[in-house]
Amino acid sequence: MSSLFHRWREPSSHLALLLAAALAMLLAALPAQAAVTVHFHSFNGSVLFGRFPHTFVVFEGTLDDTGTVVNENFGFTAKSTTQAISGPAEHDIVVEEPDQIRRTNRHFSVVLTDAQYRRLREEVETWRNQPGRYYSLDTRNCVHFVARMAELIGIRADVPANMVRRPRAWLNYVTRNNPHLGADEVR
Repeated sequence: MSSLFHRWREPSSHLALLLAAALAMLLAALPAQAAVTVHFHSFNGSVLFGRFPHTFVVFEGTLDDTGTVVNENFGFTAKSTTQAISGPAEHDIVVEEPDQIRRTNRHFSVVLTDAQYRRLREEVETWRNQPGRYYSLDTRNCVHFVARMAELIGIRADVPANMVRRPRAWLNYVTRNNPHLGADEVR
């Protein structure tokens, strides 16, 4: 016991003990690392099974400033397929069920700041609250909605005319044009 006591009295042991205590206090004082991640998804779709190709965003994580858990998703669509085909259509923001999300393609993900998350949520509400027939198959569909989400966080996401109705091909195009995302194309 006395040899243990003498060892703790050595100056180097005191320094090590003080450093360990300081490190423990520092780590305890840091806020928990939390973040919300946005995932960009596509659904291949099938006319035979009643689901057209689609793209949407999924938010998962925890807000840093409030600790609020986030688990939500949003896509943009027409309320009526018939209206969408014939011209501008009434629109809707749709939420996918967890089982459906598991059957989709996750193309890439981006960790957001709280401010970015809130800005994207504001944009969801902007699209949801547009008056009249806001959906257009060729100029304002799910691809355009997700493109806007991507652009708001600094991702190059233009929509070439030949990809307007091809969500998977378009998200692969976005992946190619943004190598900093570190994602592979979905086959």
